[in-house]
Parts: sequence; structure tokens; C-alpha cells
Amino acid sequence: MSRFLFTTFGSLGDLHPYIAVARNLIERGHETVLVAAEEYRPTVESSGITFESVRPSMAELGDYQTLVTKLFDMRRGPEYLICNLVMPYLRSAHESLLKASEGADLLVSHPLTVTLPLVAQLRKLPWVSTVLSPLSFMSSDDPPVIAGAPWLQKVRTFGPTPYRLLFSLFKLAVRSWETPLRNFRNELGLPPSNRMAMFEGQFSPLCNLALFDPQLAQTQPDWPANTSICGTPIFDGEFQDDGILDDLEQFLNHGEPPIVFALGSSAVWMAGDFWDNAVASVQHLGRRAILITGPTMPNFLPESIKAFPYLPYSKIFPRAAAIVHQAGIGTLSQAMRAGCPQLIVPVAFDQPDNAQRAKALGLGRVLPFRKATTRQLTSELELLLSHSDYAKAARALADELTGVDGAARAGDALIECANSSRVAR
Repeated sequence: MSRFLFTTFGSLGDLHPYIAVARNLIERGHETVLVAAEEYRPTVESSGITFESVRPSMAELGDYQTLVTKLFDMRRGPEYLICNLVMPYLRSAHESLLKASEGADLLVSHPLTVTLPLVAQLRKLPWVSTVLSPLSFMSSDDPPVIAGAPWLQKVRTFGPTPYRLLFSLFKLAVRSWETPLRNFRNELGLPPSNRMAMFEGQFSPLCNLALFDPQLAQTQPDWPANTSICGTPIFDGEFQDDGILDDLEQFLNHGEPPIVFALGSSAVWMAGDFWDNAVASVQHLGRRAILITGPTMPNFLPESIKAFPYLPYSKIFPRAAAIVHQAGIGTLSQAMRAGCPQLIVPVAFDQPDNAQRAKALGLGRVLPFRKATTRQLTSELELLLSHSDYAKAARALADELTGVDGAARAGDALIECANSSRVAR
């Protein structure tokens, strides 16, 4: 039996995959610890996983809607994330992970948990890195769509060289963001490193797990060594409100399949007039709809449209006529398994890249979130629903993914790493 420590940072899309993998390991007789923001304690502990908190908590970051708005700013969002949410908490995160790693056999990192490799070095423990979406590899051989600069896709015709130059320049431009981390390494007595934590420094020399489905991206020559694509570990959350599920079931059973609108757990906080536009669009089309709105519930909806603050995607996506979503990797992974055509409205971060990859698979259409007016939503949904090729491609992909258990594959890899590292020691 081994003890595995996972750490993560971010939204539910950054939490749920690790819960899925940890639960799989528990079922196989292993111990797991998950280190995350305090707000996630109930979800983690109800899944049977030992929980340890790490700063910052969501509460200490102030108004969450304001926070999300800053993070999703196309130009300044990544800088705000690193400089305001990651670097100021290096010491407290390091202390939490150092304590939580006592007795651990293997440590597992998230792209933003930059102190975990330091803890691994200090404790002389093996660690495995994970990524949740293809964008994290910043591959020149398979260039991602960069939020705020979609025009860069035109450079793809010139091969990987322009992207290598572009990424090198970008790393130089943002190197100062990681100055606190380099200083902290020095304080800990660790040797200096030229590897940037947000780029090549996030990857482990032992093993790197891509926790997304292989249809989205294949292994590239410039990916780090020892990388395995596991498939998405699916966890839908524990949902106990039978009244809401009964209400959902009654609505689904009394009419044609609805168009489902969802914006994940982060973008939903900056929805603005998106829900009003969605309602107007659906009414223009004469369709039924379900809105998964998060904290802001629309008022005075017609009988043909229902709104819920939260629903497990596995309960509703497979029963949709179409799914409109933001292409967060967790939402996209559930939509891919539902076998329904998709209208994707990406906002920021990895979402434009995820959206483009889904479009390339023939699963649906892409409409940038900021252009999701009533008129544009109506036009795009008309095209989506009138062309059977989207539904056919969606069903075919869902069939491919039926036997893919990303949590089990990741669990296999982690157990193998723990066993081989134990032998080596």
C-alpha cells in the first residue's frame, strides 16, 4: 500500500480530476491526501479522501466575482494569476505541503502548485506532474490557440519555428513574474534553476500525466519526456438534492430534449447578459432549454425554459439536443461523453484552444463569448441543429470514449511510479 499526496489550485475543473484519481487509488487499497483551498474540504472529505488546506482560501481573496473578472481579462489575467494569487503565498503553500507530505510515497503536482517540486527536493521524494489540457504543454509542434491572439493560428503554415521564437520571447517577457520563487529557492538552500515554473519547470523528470482525452491532442516531439496521455478522470460531484433532480426529471420527461447552457464554475460569475441572450435565442428558435446559471438565477422564465444553480453534467448533458458551454476542460470532457453537438463560447485561458480542438473533431461550432449576442447565438444554434454531421461526429466520439477510464489509467501510472521509486531507494 502506498500513500499519495495530490495538490491543486483553481476552480472545480482543477479539483474534480484529482478527486477521481484519488478515489480510484482508495478503491485499490491505497491512502490519498488532497491539498487544496479550504472551501473544497466538504467535497473532498465526502469522497473519502484525507484533506489538508492550503492558502489562499477563496474567502481571503475578496469578492469572487471581482476576482474572476480580473482573472479572465485577456491581457492582464495570467499576470494577475501568477503575481497576485500564486507568488504571494509561496511560504504558506510550502509549509502546508511540507506538513502534508509526511509519510507520503509519491507527490502529484498541478501546473500552478509551484512549491511541490521544492518539497519533493527537500524531502527527497519522487513526484509526478500533471496537466489538465493540451495548452499547458505550449507545444511548437502542435501550437495552441492563445487567448487574445487567435490570429497567431495563421502562423501554423510556417511550421514550428515561429512558435519556438514566440514562446522564447514570451518567457523572457514574463520571467520577472517568477522572481519571488527564485528567491525562495535560494532561502531554502536549493540550487538555482533556469527552468521556469510556468513552463518547463512544472514537469517532472520521473513521469508526466496528461489528464485529458487523446482525441484532443497526441504526443508531440517537444513534449517533456516520460509523458503519458491518460484520458480525463471524470468526477461529477456528490449531489444529494433529490428535489432538484426530481424537478429536472419531470421537465425532461415532458417535452423534446432541451438545449443546455452551462458556463462551468468560474466563467459563470461573469455571465453578464449571457443568460438573457440565451433565453431570447431559444424562444426565437422555439426550443426548450435548461440553464445552469450558478449564483445568478434569471427571473420570469417561460415554461419551456428551466434554470438551476447547479446540476451534475452527467445527469443532463446526455439528454440534451445540444450543449452550449465555455470549453473549460472539465465541461468539455463531459460534453464529449454526452454524444451531443456543441456550441462552444470560450472566454479565456485554455478555453479558446480547447474549443478549437473540439471544432477540429467536428463536434460543433465556436462563438467567442464576447460575441454571444442573441442574434449570434440564434444563428449559430440554427446551423448547429440543422446539420446532422455535428451530431454524428459527437455520437461517434462518445462511443470511442465509452471504455476510457482516465482515473484508472492515471492510477496505474502513479502506482507504477511509487513502486519503482520505492525499489530504487
